[in-house]
Amino acid sequence: MFTVTLLTNPANPVLDSPLVENLRNAWGGGAARWLDRGIAAEFEIAALPANRWESWENLQELGIDLCVQTTAGRRKAMLLADMDSTMIQQECIDELADMAGVGAHVAGITARAMNGELDFEAALTERVGLLKDLPVSVIDQVLAERITYMPGGKVLIATMKAHGGHAALVSGGFTAFTAKVAAELGFDENRANTLLERDGTLTGEVAQPILGKQAKIDALNQITARLGITPAEVIAVGDGANDLGMLHLAGSGVALHAKPSVAAQCELRVNHGDLTALLYLQGYAAEDFAAI
Repeated sequence: MFTVTLLTNPANPVLDSPLVENLRNAWGGGAARWLDRGIAAEFEIAALPANRWESWENLQELGIDLCVQTTAGRRKAMLLADMDSTMIQQECIDELADMAGVGAHVAGITARAMNGELDFEAALTERVGLLKDLPVSVIDQVLAERITYMPGGKVLIATMKAHGGHAALVSGGFTAFTAKVAAELGFDENRANTLLERDGTLTGEVAQPILGKQAKIDALNQITARLGITPAEVIAVGDGANDLGMLHLAGSGVALHAKPSVAAQCELRVNHGDLTALLYLQGYAAEDFAAI
């Protein structure tokens, strides 16, 4: 059996019963279940429909995400999440670069790297080099003034942990940011790259080895082995090309507001919903969400 989930941006609840029922009837689905009225609904089907992606494209135009996945085992024991443009709404290195006066140049490199057009490690090394001599104190300033959280992140983690889950933040960004973000959102652990500093300023170098695409795969394997679970019991979320490895290895890999070339390689694509979409995809209803 497969579960079809329809969801939208909680701030713009445009999902209505006629739309859900029309798709359910067309696909021969079971009874629809509302997870959150106007925001998320689901129903089961026996086989994958031939017009799945055509329907997905049509619903995208209405501001609605369509996800289809195997029903068995969809509630997961672990969350593995990217940070930049996933758990937070910015790219930290772009914000630091803006403070250093090279924002536009670095943002262009970041966009190409996240779209898979550039080697991640080489692109990171180049961008960090442009931060040379930036005062370390700027990091705290960026955290305080420029970083905002993706809606739904705290309730996602709190709900999964309330049901015995584990949450890990694994970023190609920097520990100076992941430590704060992980603590704020309730992650159990975090991994990222380390910006090197000397005498209160950044050296323009990052500690080796660089945490990139393979390191995220390694983190998934290492953490699941330590917890005594399998990768199939993980829901992973990210937006960039360096996330594809962990998204493909995890039982559920969710491309959240992802670069088009990245989303095209993922079965579960969320372009309109926020991070609570990951709860709806696991079958949690709004009344199941943990209080935060």
